[in-house]
Amino acid sequence: MEYTEIETTADSIDGSVNFHVINDVVGFVLYMHQQIPSILQDMSLEFDTFHTEYTELETALTQSDIKARRINVARMREIKHGIKRLEKLMNTVSNLRTALKLITTEIYNIQGVILVLGASPIRPQHVYELCFSNGNAVVVGNGRGEVDFTKSKVADGLSRKAIRMLITKGAGSGSYPGPSKLFLLVKAPSSFNLPLHFLPKRDFKYSKKIVPFRLRFKCRTQDQEIGSLDHAEQTGSSTSLTDSTSDDLIWFQCRHVIKGLASNTPTEE
Repeated sequence: MEYTEIETTADSIDGSVNFHVINDVVGFVLYMHQQIPSILQDMSLEFDTFHTEYTELETALTQSDIKARRINVARMREIKHGIKRLEKLMNTVSNLRTALKLITTEIYNIQGVILVLGASPIRPQHVYELCFSNGNAVVVGNGRGEVDFTKSKVADGLSRKAIRMLITKGAGSGSYPGPSKLFLLVKAPSSFNLPLHFLPKRDFKYSKKIVPFRLRFKCRTQDQEIGSLDHAEQTGSSTSLTDSTSDDLIWFQCRHVIKGLASNTPTEE
């Protein structure tokens, strides 16, 4: 399967845009493959609300009568169960986002990301390849400058286009596979060192039996020479991120693996 191009009129795709696009596609993959019961934004709001309500009820216990206290204790038990159900997943999502922010700050021109849904990275059920052509990216502080991660119009536009395209291509249209794991791999210079979040996987390849969904994000205003090279690379259907070679770039697997929640009432798309 060839890469499907997603274009922006911006001059460059910076680290913040990379972060938001990857983060939004992660959320899309989890939701569309029924690994989470609702979109990540709603789950984050629910999780935060649980914590806020629990704290308020703890305070109310010291100020209420016996009947009200009994009601509050029962509600606190319900909330505690809800927190326990979501806590591991939400903590992992938070850690993965932290790792993404660090690597997109450290490496201003991330070229490739692979999302693998399955039992392990080499035994996937579904694969999503994201390729970035960053255009006229500017290095700030040797790749270690401050990055504003406020979601921009460019990031929002690319994310929306990507999700619409994945839906059009049939992403997530299969039956519920049961709880699975989502692995994130990033192509980065071999000198990259962030061992608390990423481990090198130099020879990473996934099964050739899997047909991946491939998206390529690029700037419409890129130099023609760069655009021609990019086009030449992406036109061959046999060329994938794992097939391309470089003396300096290798794969790094994120240590934060998202485990899907069991669905009580699985539905077929």
